[in-house]
Amino acid sequence: MTSFQRWAFCLTVPAALLTLCLYVLPILQVLALSFTEPTVGLGNYVALFQNAAIGRVVRTTVFVSAVTTVLTIVMSYAVAFALVHMPPATRRVALFMVMVPFWISVLVRAFAWITILRRNGVLNSALVGSGAVSQPLELVYNQFGVIVGMVHYMMPFAIMLLYANLSEIDLRIIQAARSLGARPVSIFFRVWLPLSMPGLAIAGLFIVIFSLGFLVTPAILGAGRVLMVAEYISVQISSTLRWGVATALSTMLLLVVGILIALAMRSPALRAAFEGGRK
Repeated sequence: MTSFQRWAFCLTVPAALLTLCLYVLPILQVLALSFTEPTVGLGNYVALFQNAAIGRVVRTTVFVSAVTTVLTIVMSYAVAFALVHMPPATRRVALFMVMVPFWISVLVRAFAWITILRRNGVLNSALVGSGAVSQPLELVYNQFGVIVGMVHYMMPFAIMLLYANLSEIDLRIIQAARSLGARPVSIFFRVWLPLSMPGLAIAGLFIVIFSLGFLVTPAILGAGRVLMVAEYISVQISSTLRWGVATALSTMLLLVVGILIALAMRSPALRAAFEGGRK
């Protein structure tokens, strides 16, 4: 090992110690509590599979996360695709608009959606006033409101990930397809879509993982009626003080995320995305 390599290694030691103290040790503590609270054994993990309430929470989390992922990917892909085809000046303005939500608190965005979606909110008032509906619609404090808020939160991340991928596609390939007589629909499904699979894989994995552990938006827009895993864990820790169940569920959530990442890394599209990022 050269002196430069030793110096570089020493520079990583503080970051490694910080990660160990603030991340690894708390995770090990959570794992230990899941086996020792309230008694030593596997009782907390057995309860995860036998408790009907936990089963409903898990099913709700999976359903909301899946719908959020699909809707976010579809709409974000459309926006990113449009960004790639915009003139440079228009694209700069559009990218600025995409990034504006990053500067707004998630709490502000969630309460803004309540203002829009509640029974006497902006949307319902407009629908009732125009005669489109006779009674206000139930658009918030249910799964619909939670999904709307989560999709809105996730879209800027997905748009930026997909735009980075789409902007790297060589436009000469598209021009070659056009010169060979391919129609726009064929070009999209046989050229654009296959070449954008790495970006779709990265964005999809990001949204799924983020959705599984989402807390603030589902808690506000669901108002306790749409209970997801993260909020259930929070309630068990802060209200009912069932640390054993909470830590066991946290451990299972971490395990599921790890398995998802491991399986995703076996995907050629995801490997291509990471290999492309290293070039």
